[in-house]
Amino acid sequence: MAATSTGKKSMNLTTGSIVKLIIMFAIPIYVGQVFQNLYNSVDSIVVGNFVGTTALAAVSASSDISMLLTGFFTGLSTGAGVLFSRYFGAGDHKKLHDSIHTALTFALLIGVVMAGLGILLTPQLLAIVKCPDDVWAEASLYLRIYLVGILFTSIYNVGAGVLRAVGDSRDPFIYLVIASCTNIVLDLLFVAVLKMGVSGVACATIISQGLSVFLVFRNLMTSDDVYRVHIRDMKMDKKILLEVIDLGIPAAIQACLVSVSNMFVQRYLNSFGSAAMAGSGAAKKIDRFAGMASQSIGLASTTFVSQNVGAQRLDRAFKGVRTCLGMALVLIAVIGTPIFFFAGTFVRIFTQDAEAVEYGVLLTKVMMPFYFLSACNQVFAGSVRGFGKSRAVMVLSLVGMIGLRQLFLFITMNYISWDIRFVYAGFPVGWFFASGLVFLYYWFRIRLPYNRGTLETVKK
Repeated sequence: MAATSTGKKSMNLTTGSIVKLIIMFAIPIYVGQVFQNLYNSVDSIVVGNFVGTTALAAVSASSDISMLLTGFFTGLSTGAGVLFSRYFGAGDHKKLHDSIHTALTFALLIGVVMAGLGILLTPQLLAIVKCPDDVWAEASLYLRIYLVGILFTSIYNVGAGVLRAVGDSRDPFIYLVIASCTNIVLDLLFVAVLKMGVSGVACATIISQGLSVFLVFRNLMTSDDVYRVHIRDMKMDKKILLEVIDLGIPAAIQACLVSVSNMFVQRYLNSFGSAAMAGSGAAKKIDRFAGMASQSIGLASTTFVSQNVGAQRLDRAFKGVRTCLGMALVLIAVIGTPIFFFAGTFVRIFTQDAEAVEYGVLLTKVMMPFYFLSACNQVFAGSVRGFGKSRAVMVLSLVGMIGLRQLFLFITMNYISWDIRFVYAGFPVGWFFASGLVFLYYWFRIRLPYNRGTLETVKK
């Protein structure tokens, strides 16, 4: 049964021009992610320019920790979105309704638990990344306040995942723009005017995240479309919860453990001092603007494949994978080229410290030439999830992004030279292994069986 809708905002991706649909769907995701990245980027810019290098290092030290928890809910919403898209593509509105309410309730409960644990375990989390003594107090203050907003992050990501799953990527984009602009204004007010330091940028982020939750929930509760949310139906259906867990938790664990791996990478970076922490932290903020291009196409591929699998249009799903890959590679080239050549200019937006700028430029120069590997990983991982193989993506990504990357760092840093360039090289090394493994899985376990007529039908 083809996807149907009673409203105007959802998008049926099972018919029409593939290129046009993916562009229409992916562009709002990318621009929205750009604004979402402004949350931490503006935090870093403001503290780097109005407070100092130590404060910038504190925010940078907390970045991978906050990404650990944020990544969990992003992964959960991505995996659960596969289920939403499949039911929408199949036209099964009853299961779509039940899965949405189950996922939102689950996200609310787990968000409360993880926010509480994160605040309680802040010292242990900072110890994992070997946060230096001169940065510890500010990093601890920033992180504890920031983690209060994890509950908002959990609800927003699943709510936005519902909208993207039914083809509406425009409204989440609008909400992120509004929240990001609010965050910028509050950052300047709390830090530049009220002199609140790192606590000011953390409070600004929480308020902005709360606003985004309000906007997305207002949409879900007032919509006349098939995905409308009713408070009275906020409960967990056991059978559907197991499906949400089966698809969502592997993606969540993957994102979470990759962030854990990044935390151990941060340990290496922190050993080179506050200037290295500040400079590499600024470079990673810049890097995310390029990375989000491939990530947005990867999210588009997940929704596109999921809807077409639900509608049993597998040939169209495979065409979508090829289209997404081509678009991701072009975007990376367009965005990454100016970042590579003007790395110094971009890093100086965050800090004027000459040593920190040098560290940041070096990281950018090492990473950008290999960003096509990240694009391949995002598209093939997103597509394989769309075919319902979320656990396979989790395992393969963990082997590549965590196991093999950490092995590379251990060997090079301990047996070759304690050189920050090896730490920087660990990023493209992880992309290489992860993208290679997930591509091999896609080709030999999905594409070739389809060509031979032996691919198992994905369960609705």
